[in-house]
Amino acid sequence: MLKVERPKTLKFNALESLRDAITSDTLKPGERLVERSLCDSMGVSRTVVRECIRHLESERLIVGVPNAGFMVATITKEEVKEIYEIRIMLECAAIYSCALNADSKTIKKLRSLCQKLTKNLQKGDVLQALKLTTEFYKIIFNTGGKNVSWDLVERLNGRISRLRALTLSSAGRQSKGPENLANILEAIEQKDAERAKKISAQHLTEAAEIAYKLI
Repeated sequence: MLKVERPKTLKFNALESLRDAITSDTLKPGERLVERSLCDSMGVSRTVVRECIRHLESERLIVGVPNAGFMVATITKEEVKEIYEIRIMLECAAIYSCALNADSKTIKKLRSLCQKLTKNLQKGDVLQALKLTTEFYKIIFNTGGKNVSWDLVERLNGRISRLRALTLSSAGRQSKGPENLANILEAIEQKDAERAKKISAQHLTEAAEIAYKLI
């Protein structure tokens, strides 16, 4: 279930594997994490598992419970509302700035990522599509000069990915999401900052409504 590939460091691979299991709902909200089981399934030591748990606890994907160890964190409706409010504020500003600053090289990178994530969704590889989506937004924030904002988003990315995965389970969202990103990209390419910002706000508002209903 959580097998780790070897090319990178054991800790990095184990961390990615555990994060992916939470994002994909393989490990359910409220599920208790048993160190020995995680060691066996990932083929790593307890030291590595404990380091991963501490890291994911800092991302608020795992919570410690007195006398019960650690379990997968739940996301409340209040958190959903707040996360999307923050995303709307930061992402819309970044997309607006990106539209004013993006050059042809940046547009090419964004288009390639958009195409790749769409293909991954069509193949059913939601986790890879989510990682490509994160990379898509990272370029947008960097191009827009919103590096401090991206630092803030990175702290939320674990929970953002969980919510993206959740909304993608909604009927039609796997086609609507990439379509919205393509429309944002089109507006960026045309340097229509206001339109790009408007599409982004609508995209996030729709996603927030879906996530709020599904939590």
